[in-house]
Amino acid sequence: MKKTLITGGAGFIGSHLCERLLNDGHEVICLDNYFTGSRNNIVHLLANPRFELVRHDVITPFMAEVDEIYNLACPASPVHYQFNAIKTIKTSVMGAINMLGLAKRTRATILQASTSEVYGDPHVHPQPESYWGNVNPIGVRSCYDEGKRCAETLFMDYHRQNHVKIKIIRIFNTYGPRMHPQDGRVVSNFIIQALKGNDITIYGDGSQTRSFQYVDDLVEAMLRMMATPESFTGPVNTGNPNEFTILQLAQTVIKLTGSTSKIVYLPLPSDDPKQRQPDVRLAKEALGGWEPKVQLEEGLKETINYFKKIV
Repeated sequence: MKKTLITGGAGFIGSHLCERLLNDGHEVICLDNYFTGSRNNIVHLLANPRFELVRHDVITPFMAEVDEIYNLACPASPVHYQFNAIKTIKTSVMGAINMLGLAKRTRATILQASTSEVYGDPHVHPQPESYWGNVNPIGVRSCYDEGKRCAETLFMDYHRQNHVKIKIIRIFNTYGPRMHPQDGRVVSNFIIQALKGNDITIYGDGSQTRSFQYVDDLVEAMLRMMATPESFTGPVNTGNPNEFTILQLAQTVIKLTGSTSKIVYLPLPSDDPKQRQPDVRLAKEALGGWEPKVQLEEGLKETINYFKKIV
C-alpha cells in the first residue's frame, strides 16, 4: 500500500485523482488551501480510513512520510490565477521547491502537473514536447504560464543535481464534473450560460481552436506516468487531439442542453492562444498505449448533468 500526497487534492482534477487512488488501494493525504478547491469535492471520501484531509498552502513547507507526490496545487483558470498574480506564481515556484524538498527527503517520486500554457500562443501545430513555446513573459497570463515553466525547470534541476525521481506532464484543456462553476473556462462558462438561458459569450470570432480532454482520461494518464521507469521523466503531453473551434463547442453545448441561448461575440482577451492541440504520440508510446477514450459529446453530457444539480 503506497502513501500518496496530492497537493490541490480538493480541486477539480485533484478530487478525481484522490478518488481513483483510494479505489486502487492507496493511502491518500489531500492537501488544499481551498482557494479554488472545495471541501464539497472530497466530502464523500472523508469516511474512508485511508483518506486524510489537510488544509495547507504549499507556499509553506509541509512534512509527511510519503511514497508518491502529485503536485497539482495552483489556480488554473484565467479568472482565478489573474485574481492574485503574485500569489499564483509563488504557488507554482515556491510550491514546487517545497514539494521537491519533501520528495528529496523521503525519496518519493513526484509528478508535476504542468500545462499546455507553457507553449503560449504556439507557432507549431500541433504542439510536441520538443517545442519550446511562444510565451509573453510580461503579459497578464504570465503569472501562470511562466510559473509553470519555472516549475518544470526546478523539477529538472532537482532531478539532475539531487537525483530526485520526477515526472512531468503537460495537461491540455480538461473538463468534467466538479469544475468550478465560476472558473471562467470555456466549457463551464458555456454550460452555465446555456442552462440558465443566458447569451453564450464567445471571445473573438469563435474560430480559435481547443482540444478538450475528459478528466477520467487525464487521471488514467497521470497514474500511468507515475508508473513509468525511473529513468523516464517526461515532459509528456496529455490531452485529446481532436480539435474543435470555440464556435463548434458553443453549438454542441446548446444542442445537448436543449437551450434557447443565443451566441454573442466579445473582444478577444490579451495573449489568448489562437490554436491549441496536443501531439500525444509520446504519451501513446510511453504510457502503455494510453489514449483518450471519452469523446466530446459523451463527456459534455456527464458535465452538463453535474452542473444541472448545482445551478
